[in-house]
Amino acid sequence: MSNTLNERLKQARKNLGLSQEYVADVMEMHRTTITAIEIGSRKVTASELKAFAELYGVTLNELIYNEENKNEDKMFARAFSSLSDIDKEEIMNLIEFKKKFKERKIKERYLMNA
Repeated sequence: MSNTLNERLKQARKNLGLSQEYVADVMEMHRTTITAIEIGSRKVTASELKAFAELYGVTLNELIYNEENKNEDKMFARAFSSLSDIDKEEIMNLIEFKKKFKERKIKERYLMNA
């Protein structure tokens, strides 16, 4: 992940394939505000940071401190590696389904607020 908060916010948005315009609409901001935040020329309030974390599906620790829950990742990796190929494929399909479901919820929320 990136080094600064503004870079982490930008990367989290890009990881979801969201445009600045879309994020601005959902966050009820101007697109130029999102740009200013992502280049580091505007600070983010605590309530905005919480809203970004919810929108991007990341924790506040990931955004603020660049900390991911590495213990959970290690536990998942160990458990995943011990599964059969069929079970691994089923889990990967479930992960893909969850991503698409989350994207749909974000889009629905955007349409409701438009």
